[in-house]
Amino acid sequence: MAKNKGARIIITLRCTNCKKTSNKNNNIEKEKKNQKKIDYTTTKNRRNTPDRLELKKYCPNCNSHTQQKEIK
Repeated sequence: MAKNKGARIIITLRCTNCKKTSNKNNNIEKEKKNQKKIDYTTTKNRRNTPDRLELKKYCPNCNSHTQQKEIK
């Protein structure tokens, strides 16, 4: 017999400020290429929180605590 998937799923969180960096100058584009994609992984209960999760975590690229949103 097949088992249920369960209520807990693994999700990925990504910084919202790093994505919003404007690309007006070449210097900013070069800096953006040098930045690493930093993703946090965590679990959530899909029955309790069906919406996308948002947590405040540290982002090394921004060098501060920023809002991290759930991505697909």
